[in-house]
Amino acid sequence: MGPLQGIRIIELAGIGPGPFCGMMLSDMGAEVIRVDRLAPGAPAPRDVLARNRRSIAVNLKSAEGVETVLKLVESADGLFEGFRPGVTERLGLGPEDCMARNGKLVYGRMTGWGQDGPMAQAAGHDINYIGLAGALHAIGRPGERPVPPLNLVGDFGGGGMLLAYGMVCALLEAQKSGKGQVVDAAMVDGAASLMAMFFTMAAVDRFSDQRGTNMLDGGAHFYDTYETSDGKAICIGSIEPQFYALLVEKAALDPERFAPQMDPGQWPALKEELIGVFRSKTQAEWCEIMEGTDVCFAPVLSIFEAPDHPHNRARNTFVEVDGVVQPAPSPRFSRTVPEISHAAHPPGADTEAVLKDCGFSADEVAALKEAGAVG
Repeated sequence: MGPLQGIRIIELAGIGPGPFCGMMLSDMGAEVIRVDRLAPGAPAPRDVLARNRRSIAVNLKSAEGVETVLKLVESADGLFEGFRPGVTERLGLGPEDCMARNGKLVYGRMTGWGQDGPMAQAAGHDINYIGLAGALHAIGRPGERPVPPLNLVGDFGGGGMLLAYGMVCALLEAQKSGKGQVVDAAMVDGAASLMAMFFTMAAVDRFSDQRGTNMLDGGAHFYDTYETSDGKAICIGSIEPQFYALLVEKAALDPERFAPQMDPGQWPALKEELIGVFRSKTQAEWCEIMEGTDVCFAPVLSIFEAPDHPHNRARNTFVEVDGVVQPAPSPRFSRTVPEISHAAHPPGADTEAVLKDCGFSADEVAALKEAGAVG
């Protein structure tokens, strides 16, 4: 089992970054109990973000339902939620309510804008948070609008992963101090953290505010994607001189013409030449020439192609669970090996078993069901 085995976390179910945090923690062996809404309908077990957790369905608008969650909190190490600031307080499940039952509880909060600030109560999505953090402005081609990088930067990198990291940090501290605390994970803060290197570059005048003109944003000819003759694409990142020299060799480029590697004034013209060069062969042909070398090369694969690449197959980077291809748990450990124990369970599928495991008697569970507090 994973390195977090023996840790119990309560997840007040939400969408996007919250479930991703739950996936990260449960992949690492934590027992994450997902508290779903008491409502008809159920998500398909094909929801990768909901894997590895048991689910109970609770009516959080009833006093009995809230009390049920508070009793779960008594035996938990942590809880996390992804509502707007103040919502769990109004439900009676805020940090003070929960920590009154368990002083060692780590209480994680996932929001877009944070728990305070003038925009704290406003609605938003990944694109808005990375826009405010300075990340979105830097992504795109020169003279064109910024390009949304899926919702990887705000929701998942700066959100769910940051919350999981914060939860583990606070859990480690609680083992020493015996005291819990609140983890305020805001996606705007997390996205800003991911921009740290570029703030360094800006501080030493090595980063332009004009998107698509910098070394790492597609401005440089040696760090970009290129179309191949079969309509597919490859990507190169030949930054270091020795890697760049190998690119020149493998692509049969003119060494003298391509010598001014780090002259931004030459980048547009050299890129135009590379566009023609890479369009002269198929993606597979370029793979034969460059893949596995120090050119820093890879084919640009679709979500349907990536699991079949030999390197990904050799490392089991993707696995199949109940017919669903999905990323394997990451990172890897030499001794405490993470695993996917099961696919997503429908809301409420484990209500009775979880409550009994957490000390509820059969009569108490029956009474909660009869009252409509759980289902």
